[in-house]
Amino acid sequence: MRLKSGLLAITLLLAAHASFAQAAEPTDAASCKAEEATLDQDIAQARARGQMLRRRQLTDALAALQVHCDAIMAAKDPATQIKRQEQEVQQLRLELERAEAQLRKLKAARKS
Repeated sequence: MRLKSGLLAITLLLAAHASFAQAAEPTDAASCKAEEATLDQDIAQARARGQMLRRRQLTDALAALQVHCDAIMAAKDPATQIKRQEQEVQQLRLELERAEAQLRKLKAARKS
């Protein structure tokens, strides 16, 4: 009987983890905060029930969510967008310089 209840608990944990993994990723600050609040509540419930494995899984999920949300917020920040655009322009300039150098070599080889 104890083995069956242990297997049932593991199955339920895996199902809960799978359903969380399938949830849509938050795309704005409000949905990030809401998801964080939900995970905080779930962590508190798991702690109260002594579900240490579930609490650990939820804590890991919360950390991953926070990294994801930080990346979203940084991507929407105008300063970050400007920096990213400047880097892209610099990269394109380097590629242009390489292409022009290669073109000069080809023209020089043709004249020889």
